[in-house]
Amino acid sequence: MDKLKTTMKAVVANGYGSPEVLEVKEVPKPQIKPTEVLVKTSVASITRADTLMRAGDPWFARLVLGLFKRKHPIIGTGYAGVVVEVGDQRAGFEVGDSVFGETTTNFSTNAEYIAVGLNDIIMQMPAQISFEEASTLCDGPVTSLNFLKLVGEVKSGQKVLIVGASGSLGSAAVQIAKNLGAEVTGVCSGRNVKYVKSLGADHIINYLEKDFRKLESAYDVIYDTVGVHSFKSCKNALKEGGLYMSPVLSMPLLWASLFNREGRKRAKFAATGMAPKDTIRDLLKSLVKLKQLGKLEILIERRYSMDQIREAHIYVESGRKRGNVVLGITEC
Repeated sequence: MDKLKTTMKAVVANGYGSPEVLEVKEVPKPQIKPTEVLVKTSVASITRADTLMRAGDPWFARLVLGLFKRKHPIIGTGYAGVVVEVGDQRAGFEVGDSVFGETTTNFSTNAEYIAVGLNDIIMQMPAQISFEEASTLCDGPVTSLNFLKLVGEVKSGQKVLIVGASGSLGSAAVQIAKNLGAEVTGVCSGRNVKYVKSLGADHIINYLEKDFRKLESAYDVIYDTVGVHSFKSCKNALKEGGLYMSPVLSMPLLWASLFNREGRKRAKFAATGMAPKDTIRDLLKSLVKLKQLGKLEILIERRYSMDQIREAHIYVESGRKRGNVVLGITEC
């Protein structure tokens, strides 16, 4: 049946801008190369990064996305689904395999089918993990593990503050930092205090009642998962030699990252999706192990259909997201 289809439904971004640029269209179904597999998509993650890429924000991201015209109009990066076709030279996968992965800068996961290449990030679906959970591993969990373990090199006994502790990146970060042995403070709204506490945070700061930036020399690492604070405004709350880091790029953060001084308070940015693919695979393997050991809980707060994609982006952009939001695409 899958081989007979020549078209598919996909979420296409008609340029850069608000959620109004998103449209569900009938487009040609991918024709795989000998080194590719065709995945029938069950679920795709919907992330804050997706909304930023849709908007083309920051503007210099368009150097990668396409300066005047998108290189990949179909949006989305994280996915989970089932292999329905295998190229002649694509060993390691068979029709019927449940898989998950990340397309990084190739996007295209908000579609019924995805062509996945030999060097792309695709892994067999592990036991005890659902399609929905697997589709989100490549967003918040993998980004936060990269930042806390590789970028920030968090060590046991350090004091780590996580801004946006109830979101996809933040909820994963709280659990990962605890697994690394850190003393964790989560920053969130009042309605999410119990949730963040349940993830293992040692301390909670309700940002509506208290400003952590007014605390002097309190933290070894500040991980701003949502990029709402600048490095400059957070310096007061960092210990000497402390580190501010965020996955949300801005010109001030880029400047601070490039001109750090050894031994002083520092800032770092990293684009996890542009890390070497072997690095991302290793991070995902570590996350799968944590999940299977019961040390990583993944909350799916909301589920949307393809026809609700604009509504989904509006909600994710609102900043009220708890855990993860996913897009249901097909039944696998």
